[in-house]
Amino acid sequence: SAAVNTLELSGGAKINRLFHERFPYEIVRMEFDEKELRKEIAFAIRNIHGVRLGLFTPDLAFDVVAKKQIEMLKNPSLKLIDLVTEELSKVVQGAVSKMQRYPRLREETERIITTYIREKEQACKDQIMMLIDCELAYMNTNHEDFIGFANAQSVSQNAEKTGRKLGNQVIRKGYMAIHNLGIMKGGSRDYWFVLSSESLSWFKDEEEKDKKYMLPLDQLKLRDIESTFMSRRHMFAVYNPEGRNVFKDFKTLDLSCESEDDVASWKASFLRAGVYPEKTNSEGSSAEGEDGRSEGSSGLGSVDPQLERQVETIRNLVDSYMKIVTKTCRDLVPKIIMYLMINDAKAFINGELLANLYATGDTQNMMEESADEALKREEMLRMYHACKEALKIIGDVSTATIGTSAPPPVKGSNWMPTPSYSSEPQTSPANPRKVPPPASSYNSARPPPPAPSGRPAPSVPGRPGGSAPPPPGRPGPGGLPPPLIPSRR
Repeated sequence: SAAVNTLELSGGAKINRLFHERFPYEIVRMEFDEKELRKEIAFAIRNIHGVRLGLFTPDLAFDVVAKKQIEMLKNPSLKLIDLVTEELSKVVQGAVSKMQRYPRLREETERIITTYIREKEQACKDQIMMLIDCELAYMNTNHEDFIGFANAQSVSQNAEKTGRKLGNQVIRKGYMAIHNLGIMKGGSRDYWFVLSSESLSWFKDEEEKDKKYMLPLDQLKLRDIESTFMSRRHMFAVYNPEGRNVFKDFKTLDLSCESEDDVASWKASFLRAGVYPEKTNSEGSSAEGEDGRSEGSSGLGSVDPQLERQVETIRNLVDSYMKIVTKTCRDLVPKIIMYLMINDAKAFINGELLANLYATGDTQNMMEESADEALKREEMLRMYHACKEALKIIGDVSTATIGTSAPPPVKGSNWMPTPSYSSEPQTSPANPRKVPPPASSYNSARPPPPAPSGRPAPSVPGRPGGSAPPPPGRPGPGGLPPPLIPSRR
């Protein structure tokens, strides 16, 4: 169809990308900082124990920390609703733009649909808030995917490596520009990138014959960077949180795409490969691990090994339960938006929009044409009448014209010269040559030629060398009589 946008995603395709790429990415970005989490867990355990020395890991610490993390899911969910509402508004504007002929009808239609979408947006937000509140109301520790206290004490899970259980399969291909590998700072060059679950490779072009480099994805992270003054492309960087070189002598690999949607799609693909973005609350990525635990315990005094084991247990429990809640939100939030906003808005447009337009009571004014359309219609009518008049004139001319056949040639007159097929050369008009008389009068005026004899014909006077040679293709003098020379009279 000619109305399909071939330049960027729009409508349902854009909303689908928001559901399955942008929303999971925003959830991962809001993930907690490891140092702050361990510090909060340690404080919670100490405060729950109070003056007593706790022998067991308190489950109340798990509830407090987990609920705080679940509360953080509200912001990405509300942001997703805002983005979907914005895209729906663009779809409505594009649809009503076809009603430019009736501006008042277009404005009223857009107002009614937009108002309804805003109402449903608020209802959808309330439903999402209720979903999060339901998750906060009851912590289902009997869930089949929950590891439980027994496994949490012995199993140390790393959430950032779970995305690499895909095998070495290709996740995404496409062009991106590398900015920090040029001769001068800020220079860029486009390469064809192939992202798999274990590595990132780039080639000269999409034929994938000239491989430039292959970068393993172990221990890599993503972060956003600002565009340079020499380029307006949307940029992000791949780096190692431990400060190691990523590519040759470079600490980061600065990449860019043409549009923000392409960057979001690439980030979601890196997320599937296990390359997570930089934490929003992180002050220093290199302080994780043992250093993070020692720094997170600052302010608590000396930390005994028993408290360290309890912190690790609660940390694993929170991580396991947050996976369950995050999976539920990623599944239910798009469903709620589809049910309460998109499908309901479609049903309203198909069934109730016309009734709302009639309910305004101003249908006569809404059907008034715009001034531009009136001028255009008048111009078309003027052209129609002009063409109709021109066709009428052409028809009158065709019927009034009387055609007659040419007169027959006049017999016995010499007003038109007859063509001569004589073999003699033509003369110029300045010196015309007389036409020889007809053969009948010519033969009657002169006696018949003498009979051929055995002796040669006399030579023509005035020509040296005797008789002229016979023309080509004719027999010699002995076969036929010599040609007659016409005389001038």
